[in-house]
Amino acid sequence: MNTSDFKCKSTINFPNEGEITWESPSNIALIKYWGKKPVQIPTNPSISLTLNDCSTTTKLRFKRADSPKINLSLGGVENTSFLKKIHAFIDRIEPYCPFIKNYSLFIETENTFPHSSGIASSASGFSALALCIVSIEKDLMNYSDDFFFQKASFISRLGSGSACRSLYGPIAVWGNHSCYKNSNDEYAVPFYDAHEIFNNYQDTILIVDKGKKQVSSSVGHQLMNDHPFADSRFKQANQNIEKIKNILIEGNLPAFNELVEKEALSLHAMMMTSNPYFMLFKANTINIINKVWDKRNSSSLPMSITLDAGANVHLLYPEKYKNEITGFIREELIGYCENQQYICDKVGNGPLMKKEHYA
Repeated sequence: MNTSDFKCKSTINFPNEGEITWESPSNIALIKYWGKKPVQIPTNPSISLTLNDCSTTTKLRFKRADSPKINLSLGGVENTSFLKKIHAFIDRIEPYCPFIKNYSLFIETENTFPHSSGIASSASGFSALALCIVSIEKDLMNYSDDFFFQKASFISRLGSGSACRSLYGPIAVWGNHSCYKNSNDEYAVPFYDAHEIFNNYQDTILIVDKGKKQVSSSVGHQLMNDHPFADSRFKQANQNIEKIKNILIEGNLPAFNELVEKEALSLHAMMMTSNPYFMLFKANTINIINKVWDKRNSSSLPMSITLDAGANVHLLYPEKYKNEITGFIREELIGYCENQQYICDKVGNGPLMKKEHYA
């Protein structure tokens, strides 16, 4: 699809005001992307599990105004620190949603998990906002459901790259690769061919650090531009996304665990070898990883770790082993979690509209 197809062809008959609410999930990448080309184009393809409970609910109230403004609240508290990103996002999407600059926007957003700590709050946040914005034009333009989600994924990407994957569940692919039909760099596509064991796969997120990351993902992506190992990493990621396709189809858990963990460690190795170098691991991140590996070796429980760009550890495993593994978490891992906190999540099916009203 040509990106010009996403340009809204009309600015007439739009409502004077309205209110839309969407809930959109976070996602956890199995094959990571790290590095971007302008504008928000990935340097390598990625594939992710869509989560179910870690989500952002965004209410967008909009009203025609001669001098439009944007107001943002997070968790019921007015937030100005993210307004710069919201304004940049609105500027980027204006060619595709030109009506948006006619409105004052009142954005109320709330996460079910700590933001800015490596659980992809930008993914759930920008995907929820994009869904609200594209909803304004959906019925007027007579969009099909497929096109609606494609455009929302495309728009999401202009706010946060990984956000485009949150539009689809249980698994989504973003970035062009010959092994995945219709895959492209502009928006994500769903992957429906995985073994049934992944339909209810579990993700327990062990909260090592709820604080804001000392280095943002945006800065980390930029550091790949002159990274000495960038080309090797991009080649590795392209090879791994090809490998994981058959692993997911076959439900090969030992191969899944090995590849997913290598990808997580490769991501963080890029951070540790950039210039300037940095480390998002905390001491308890490493303690948890070692405990998981020891337990897996001694018990053969099919679990694996992965991480986003943060200190928190995602523990992935089949639902069949939930009781045994949650017992292991309570007995041996909870002491490494900040305030003994962890989030029990699982694979989900994507966003959900909560409310829609126009006047």
